[in-house]
Amino acid sequence: MTVLSIIRDCLDALLHPSARYDALTRARHRAFMAPRLLGSLAAFAAFPVYLATRGAPGAIEVAAFAWLIAPILLSWFLSRTGRYEGAHVLSSLALAGLIMAVAGTTGGIESFAAIWLVVVPLEAALSASRRVAAFASLLALSCAGVLILAGQLGWLPAGDASAAERGVLMAFGVASATLYAAGLAFGAESLARTSVALLLREEERYRLLARNMSDVISRHRRNGAVQFISPAVEAMLGMPVAQLLGHGLFDRVHVADRPAYLTALSDAARGDVRSVEFRLRREPAGSERGQVDFIWVEMRCRPLDQDIGRQDIDGDATREAEVVGVMRDVTDRKLAEQALDQARSAAEAADAAKTRFLATMSHELRTPLNAIIGFSEMIAQEQTLMLGAAQRKEYAQLINDSGQHLLSVVNGILDMSKMESGNFEIASEPFAPRASLMHCCNLLALKARENGIDLITDAPQDLPVMTGDPRAFKQIVLNLVANAIKFTERGGQVTVSAAVSGSQLTLRISDTGVGIAADDLKRIGAPFFQAGKTYQRRHEGTGLGLSIVKSLVALHLGELTVQSRLGEGTSVTVRLPLVYTPPQAKTSDRMAAESKIATLTPVPRQELQDQSHDQPALVKKSA
Repeated sequence: MTVLSIIRDCLDALLHPSARYDALTRARHRAFMAPRLLGSLAAFAAFPVYLATRGAPGAIEVAAFAWLIAPILLSWFLSRTGRYEGAHVLSSLALAGLIMAVAGTTGGIESFAAIWLVVVPLEAALSASRRVAAFASLLALSCAGVLILAGQLGWLPAGDASAAERGVLMAFGVASATLYAAGLAFGAESLARTSVALLLREEERYRLLARNMSDVISRHRRNGAVQFISPAVEAMLGMPVAQLLGHGLFDRVHVADRPAYLTALSDAARGDVRSVEFRLRREPAGSERGQVDFIWVEMRCRPLDQDIGRQDIDGDATREAEVVGVMRDVTDRKLAEQALDQARSAAEAADAAKTRFLATMSHELRTPLNAIIGFSEMIAQEQTLMLGAAQRKEYAQLINDSGQHLLSVVNGILDMSKMESGNFEIASEPFAPRASLMHCCNLLALKARENGIDLITDAPQDLPVMTGDPRAFKQIVLNLVANAIKFTERGGQVTVSAAVSGSQLTLRISDTGVGIAADDLKRIGAPFFQAGKTYQRRHEGTGLGLSIVKSLVALHLGELTVQSRLGEGTSVTVRLPLVYTPPQAKTSDRMAAESKIATLTPVPRQELQDQSHDQPALVKKSA
């Protein structure tokens, strides 16, 4: 271990705790204490030599040597308090006091010691404080003025030294002051070198952080203008830093988010810490010119550190309020939040569907079950109730009808469950669509006549044979026509037409019934959903009819369109391929791909009537 290392370790042990964790402050404290402690120790070591060569010292020599204890006290003061500027002020006072004492007894302003007054502000300059340097300069000028005034007034003792001695002393004073000033210059240069080295080291450290951080660090004015932005923004936005300076970043903020962006920066400039989320326009790498998208960014902004940005070394305000921002890409989090919201909505919809299912099933099952139980009990007690043969037959028919209704409800639920689970298989075979269509309409003609509704069917004789599931085709027609009849008031009209367009068979079922509100139209086809509160209670049903139709059309790779307006009627259009070709994918995958189904738009009643009346009547109108 070298002597310099030992001295440095000893000095570090004397440093105040506040100066041990900052390299520049530590170097300044060491530069203050080292020359004073070493100079005092050297002077005390030379004192015996001085006594041996000069003999008994005079009062001035004793006072000068006694004064050498002042640097030790100053070093102790700095070590105990850490007040660097205060230690320099005390040092200037001590040095000026020593100079005044020596000069006052050796000729005043003409003394060899007076030249040392120039050293006072030079030593204070090492403090790197304008206040301390100004104080030391005024102190030196004041001391010089006092010496001149005292000399003019004759307050100082007359010097008894000869001209030769005064010359020697003056040369000694100039030489010693020059050497001391040179030492100060070397100390200042060493501190400057240390400061530059530390600055470069810190700059390299922060440059390394700025280049390798995924977060983007930026510096803004109050109006949002960017003063600095880290290179990480190039990976985030796909464009160079130079284009984002000034108002370049602001121009890429989504128009709807700009007020929140500027408000956060303005609040941060006033001293608050703010966090804001906004969208930034990004140009993806390798994309075509003009192709952009937006990413979500979270920016935490705070006022620039007052010691760095708003004040200079002396504490004087020199800059307007500025803001430091740290931006982070939170697009993945936003997408996760949106997915969570969608999952929450799906869960709420599932809960609502469960509630509708329970409410619907409690009604649809309770009514026929009550009829079955009640009429069967009456038949069991026919002797007590004295039932005739006609009544027993009527009750048995009611029991059978209720059982058939229960069976249809259960079959609908089972079919819907198979379709949703992907277990409903299409049995594809050639069949005549016209015969199936006429058969379904004939089955429902009696029901239409009983309800006072005109059922009009238009099926051209030349409809070609199609390949598909005839059972599913009949179920589609029966459900749609039965729905149209059920929701059409007495005196209304239901029109069923079929036509070939290209490679598709187009079925259109139109009615002049109650129609569907625009809000309910978006939910048509959902299981157990029945539109409209005003007529929901007047019509029986599970709400599965249109949902089953929608699923069957999807299984046939077809398309279903519903157009309606409340109080004017509804038109349902189904387009099925004439030749059904099963895809290679699983049935469950086909069920998930129902994007082609249901383009739902309201249409005026006149258009529905025009569509109905354009077709000739092949089934006679019911009375």
